[in-house]
This record gives sequence, structure tokens and C-alpha cells, in this order.
Amino acid sequence: MTDIMMVFACLNQGLHPTALRQLTVVAQAMLSMTGRVTMLGLSRWAGKGGSYRTIQRFFNTTVNWGLLQWLLIRTHLWEAGEIMVAAGDEVVS
Repeated sequence: MTDIMMVFACLNQGLHPTALRQLTVVAQAMLSMTGRVTMLGLSRWAGKGGSYRTIQRFFNTTVNWGLLQWLLIRTHLWEAGEIMVAAGDEVVS
């Protein structure tokens, strides 16, 4: 979990601390589990701090995903003086 927390540390600029903590729990559970990803499955794999209600609260939170993606790119991928081309395709299925 500390690895995910280190990666997500830059997101404190764009997320409320509670939402950041919930995102960390959800991401850890999602990376740990096998099979279908459901809220019930996430809550079972989440361990401490990842009750079903906590998972529900996180998914009911409005999150500016574009800002979070930019913060991750700027912190972990961006190198000064280099040209970076980015493309996006928003798909909802």
C-alpha cells in the first residue's frame, strides 16, 4: 500500500484528504482482487478502512479526473525540455 500512497501523494493538490484516502483503498483493492470488479468485491478485498459504505461514498464523490491525470503525468512522467504528445479518448461502456 505504501507504493500506491507514494504514487498518489501528488494528488493531494486535487483531492480532499478523505477522498484521497478512499481512492487509495479502492485502488489497492482493485489491484489485489481477481475476477469481476464490483463494489462488494472491492469492499471484501479492501481490508481496514474499506467497508462497503466507504466504497459507495467514494463512487458518489465528484472527482475531477482530468486534473488528477494531469497531476500524475506532471509529477511522474513530465521532464523539462522534452516534448510530450498526449491524446485522449473518453469511453463509457
